[in-house]
Amino acid sequence: MKLIRNLLVASASFALAACATAPLRDTAPTTVAAPAKGQIFAVAANPLASEAAMAVLRRGGSAVDATIAMQAMLSLVEPQSSGIGGGGFMTYYDAATRRVTIFDGRETAPAGATPDMFLDDSGRPLPFGEAVLSGRSTGVLGAVRMLALAHQRHGKLAWRTLFGDAARTARDGFIVSPRLGRFLASGAFPESNAPDVLAYFARPGGGLLQAGDRLRNPAYAAFLARLAAQGPDALYKGETARRIVARVGQGAHPSSMTLADLAGYRPIEREALCGRYRVYVVCAPPPPASGVGMLQLLMLLERTDISTRGPGDPQAWFTFAEASRLMYADRDRYVGDPAFVSVPVAGLLDPAYVDGRATLIGARAGAAPAAGVPAGAPKVALDRTLEPIGTSHFVIGDAQGNVVSMTTTVESIFGSGRMVDGFFLNNQLTDFSFSPRDAAGRPAANAVAPGKRPRSSMTPLILLDADRRFAGALGSAGGNSILAYVGKSMVGAVDWRLPMQQAIALPNLVARGGAFQGEVTKFTPQVLAGLAALGVSLKPGQGEDSGLQGVIVRGGVIDGGYDPRREGRFLVEPAPAARR
Repeated sequence: MKLIRNLLVASASFALAACATAPLRDTAPTTVAAPAKGQIFAVAANPLASEAAMAVLRRGGSAVDATIAMQAMLSLVEPQSSGIGGGGFMTYYDAATRRVTIFDGRETAPAGATPDMFLDDSGRPLPFGEAVLSGRSTGVLGAVRMLALAHQRHGKLAWRTLFGDAARTARDGFIVSPRLGRFLASGAFPESNAPDVLAYFARPGGGLLQAGDRLRNPAYAAFLARLAAQGPDALYKGETARRIVARVGQGAHPSSMTLADLAGYRPIEREALCGRYRVYVVCAPPPPASGVGMLQLLMLLERTDISTRGPGDPQAWFTFAEASRLMYADRDRYVGDPAFVSVPVAGLLDPAYVDGRATLIGARAGAAPAAGVPAGAPKVALDRTLEPIGTSHFVIGDAQGNVVSMTTTVESIFGSGRMVDGFFLNNQLTDFSFSPRDAAGRPAANAVAPGKRPRSSMTPLILLDADRRFAGALGSAGGNSILAYVGKSMVGAVDWRLPMQQAIALPNLVARGGAFQGEVTKFTPQVLAGLAALGVSLKPGQGEDSGLQGVIVRGGVIDGGYDPRREGRFLVEPAPAARR
């Protein structure tokens, strides 16, 4: 708590100093009117998932209860992005105590993992496509144990009652959505031709299922019935655990995962990392997640005039790109599992350090910026992590005013491409640096180690007002681009006062190292020309793209938005008791 309080004081002190020396037109409201209790809401990347969460809330369930139903449904209808075979981070707001808590369900490396497990016999990193399909890409599953811990703390309805919608949909089948159909048709990812993927999505008569086809998953329905009856032990012990260990032990580069690894997995309840941005307190997960990078990005932007500009101004996007590159340079080098490496969180967020980094935002884009040297920085190697796209994000609020902002993932498209009991297994361990040391022998902060959690770009946010009342929530999918996607939407919603839907729909721009990628066709010719004049030549991005979902409180009203690049739905209504 002392560290968090110090960071809040430091951030607040900077904000006051900045306003005194370089006044900005702060377009955010000076106060935030909290929504009246009695509203329930959910926003996710798939309509069936949003509906499953709302069904629980309508029964009087808590936000965490609805989260469990949401995750169970996402595993079925959006298997390319998340699932119970993966992990995630939950940022939880407790309305009664006005406290924000992090539930860390990040996967861990098995006890038998070694630093060189992703190197070939010559000591060179394995090709990513080969590594992602291997058994050793799968980390010890974290999502279900994490959800069980959150349910112990904040659940209202019985665990066994939370899986009915997903189990029924698995038995009866659901219509393959256009987005899932596109992934099945593309064949562009290593997992697209994995045997389990081809078998699961096989179409009668040949080929793979297409958008509009019905997909049934009786194996998943049967597993959910056991999970409902037995609790998380249905996954971490017994027949499913044995099948997981057997499946990841097959083929080239088999996993060392054992039944003891699964039985021994423990989620972690962490304190949120919080700092100020404009009038908001922004809370995010600490390492091994990337909340420290998100807060640093916001601190850098607060030292610029971006709030006086707007989405049609090339200078605004240039500023955002340069601040992003500075943040990524620091995040990439220093963030890892704090149980194994020293992460200089306080140094990275020290106002004086961020002042110095902000001076590097020049008049034109130059070479890729190097990482800085914040107080407490260890001597670690340049990061070599290859973090692919993937993941899903959702936000849920219950009638008591409690809110979940959760980012969940199986990592790449369909995870490792390996399936057990109707769900895909993650490939999270490819989020580690394949090279454990550099040529000088310095260790990578994100190198593999037994029991270690790989670094994550996930950064599910909760926003509070000055009285620590709920003021908003935001997060995204997208691999290492998550920080840019969320940062862009924060600028749009907070600085430019756009409705959340418009803020999320703003074009994506991801600047990291020497690369500038973005949705080129969504920027105006004037913005593209202005960026080019400033040394930023945007190239088209690739992969799964963003998956932003968020809400912000405006005048007591929940203003929600979902990413138009996916198939999301935002639902809000009075709670059942409020209707009577």
